[in-house]
Amino acid sequence: MNMNISSLRNNKLFSALSCCPQYFFSTTNCNRLFFEKDPKGGYNKSESKYPQWKHLRDGWKQLGKEVDLFKKELKESLVNDPITVLTPGVVKKEWELRNGEHLENWMTTSDSDHGEGHSSCSLILNNNGFGHFSGILDTTVPQDGKTKRAGYCSIRSKRARKSFQRESFYNWCTYTHLVLRVRGDGRSYLLSIATSGYFDQLWNDVYQYVLYTRGGPYWQTTKIPFSKFFFSNKGRIQDIQSPIELDRVTHFGITAGDKINGPFSLEIDYIGVIYDPSHKEEFAYEMYQLPQNIAAS
Repeated sequence: MNMNISSLRNNKLFSALSCCPQYFFSTTNCNRLFFEKDPKGGYNKSESKYPQWKHLRDGWKQLGKEVDLFKKELKESLVNDPITVLTPGVVKKEWELRNGEHLENWMTTSDSDHGEGHSSCSLILNNNGFGHFSGILDTTVPQDGKTKRAGYCSIRSKRARKSFQRESFYNWCTYTHLVLRVRGDGRSYLLSIATSGYFDQLWNDVYQYVLYTRGGPYWQTTKIPFSKFFFSNKGRIQDIQSPIELDRVTHFGITAGDKINGPFSLEIDYIGVIYDPSHKEEFAYEMYQLPQNIAAS
């Protein structure tokens, strides 16, 4: 059946495609390109004052590392057989803290970094050869008329990336538990798992659970089911709960903020994931079903 030009222009699908020609002509999956658009693009329009030749020099230094990482990705894609990877009881170590290169994958922050308190912290390699997260918590609230609470220090892993600085995710869908080998001081710490949201309102969404340390000279291996992590946003536990999107994990963090003034100390050997076939729980908390046309606050 023939269709004239006027009737074609009145077609809603043709109008939508003409407004967005990239969807009509593009046949390339952007996720497979080495260059990927920054999802936060447009928030910072300031011009960089970094000289162009320094970009080239630093990029050339980084090229060898990126090529090696790309070779590693190709190798993993060939050898990652679920039969061997998902062996029950075998820990997959996502992060080890055994040398300076491992520590480069982490960032530290505290309330004093943002002018909201007086706490301080650091992450170093101690004399025992392990990562040492330590500092001083101070719950004194600054007299600025705005800050209401103070006293936190945290470490956070850098964004998961593939070769050539492409953003990636940790895919833990086939695992059931988070595993940590640590040596603490008897204080409690907050574990945080962040996932990537599609909108900027979701960038502060995290799933959290408490790590209890027993102190003393002995190491402890803690295994926490992913089903126990609860949903929160900016430190507030949300009424509407949901399981973690384990295929879109971007960051992992540990926070010291138990409202006790004084020094804290946490040695970290590794952080990993494990598969336990006996664990059947999907989610530990009640999920509310809201009536139709009722908005959540």
